[in-house]
Parts: sequence; C-alpha cells; structure tokens
Amino acid sequence: MGIFSKLSSLIRSNINDAIAKAENPEKMLNQVLLDMREQLAKAKQEVAIAIADERKLRAQLEDEQKLAADWEHRAMLAIRESRDDLAKQALIRQQEHTERAIALEETWHKQHEETDRLKDALRQLNDKIEEAKRKKNLLIAKQRRAQAQKRIHETMAGLSDHSAFDTFDRMAEKIEESERRALAAAEVTEVLVGDSLEDEFKKLKPSATGESVEFRLLQLKERMGVLSAGAAERPALPDGSSKGDRASVPRMTGDEDGLVRDAEVEEEA
Repeated sequence: MGIFSKLSSLIRSNINDAIAKAENPEKMLNQVLLDMREQLAKAKQEVAIAIADERKLRAQLEDEQKLAADWEHRAMLAIRESRDDLAKQALIRQQEHTERAIALEETWHKQHEETDRLKDALRQLNDKIEEAKRKKNLLIAKQRRAQAQKRIHETMAGLSDHSAFDTFDRMAEKIEESERRALAAAEVTEVLVGDSLEDEFKKLKPSATGESVEFRLLQLKERMGVLSAGAAERPALPDGSSKGDRASVPRMTGDEDGLVRDAEVEEEA
C-alpha cells in the first residue's frame, strides 16, 4: 500500500500548490490532472507487478503440491515392490515438498489478499481521478465567472469616477458662455450702429407670402361658391390703392358668373 500513500501525498501536494499559487487555476488544474494520470499509470504498473508475483507464488505452490503427491505415489510403488528403503526415501522427499507447499500457501494467501486490496485501491483512485476530471470543468467555469464579475466590478468602479464627466461638463459650460458673450457683443454692436426707426418700419410691412396665400384661398372659395362674389378683395395699401386692382375684371352674376368660373377652372387645368 506504500505506492498509494505516496501517490495520495503527491496529489495533495499538487493541489495545495495550485491553490497557493492561484495564478492560473485552469492551467494548474490541468497540470494536477496530468500528474494524477501519470501517477495512476505508475500505480497500475505496481499493481500489475504485485499480481504477477501472486500468480508466481500460486504456480510454485501448485508445483510443490504436485511434487509432494508424486513422491507419495513413488513411496506407494516401492512398498508394493517390498522396497521399504526406497519407500522411506520417497516419503522423506514427499514431506519436504509438503512443508514447502504449506509455507508457499500461507505466503500466497497473504499476497492474494494484498493484491485484492491493491486492485480495490486502484479502482477507487481511478474513480477519484475521473471525478476530478468532471469537476475540473465546473471549477474552470466558476473561475471564469469570477473573472467576469471582477471585470464588471472594475468597469463599474471606473464608471463611478465622475472626474472625466465633470471636466467635460466644465468645458461645455465654458463654450456655451463664450457663445452667449459673442451674441451679446453682436447685439450691442447692432444697437450702436443700427437704425432703430428703419427697423420699426420693417416690422410694419406685411408678409408677402402670408398675404398672398390668404388672398388665393379667398379667391378659390369664391370660385367654388363657398363665398359670395367680391369677398376676395385685396387689402388696401397704406397709400389708399388696392393690391391687384380688380377693376379691369368685370363682375358677372348668375349663369355668366358660372361660365366665367368654369372657364377659369379649365384655364387653370
């Protein structure tokens, strides 16, 4: 059993080294399993030698038992031939082989029991190594999850550091402040060099686009009969004249007005 005691100590030592170093657990676990397999191969060789020795003892035992039986048969043959002297010599030889057989049988029984224990220990060791191989993948998966969690925590710790964001906000505030000052300076310049009276009159001028759309809408409603004729009059200008004087366009009523509207629709189409 010495081989398994030594192997167990070596495996514990390798595992303890792996735990102590913990630099690369996956690599260390693979190395430990490799050492286990190598030691298991050596243990198999030791067990095989023990089995061979047990079989050799068994063969020697059987040989001694056979020789003892053979010399006993010769003593019986000598007695039949009235050769007691030869029978005595044969019995002496038979006794020697019998004693050797008894000693070998005791040794063989002990070796046989030891060999059976070695076989059981070897099976148990092999089962433990197979279990370690299965656990290795689980342990490696746990290690990778731990590393991932560590990276996440480090990333979160980095995100919680607001120094970079604070610097960005300060720069943005400086840029916005500079823009506000530039706009204020431009406004001051415009106040100093601009003509405020001219600006006021510009504000009084109606929007040509807006007025044009409104007038065209009234014209369309008038042609469709939604509004009465003459509702689409352009507003008077400040000088009293009307935009787009309609005096040149004769106003029609009744059927004539309808014909004009149809003609205008066809012309527009």
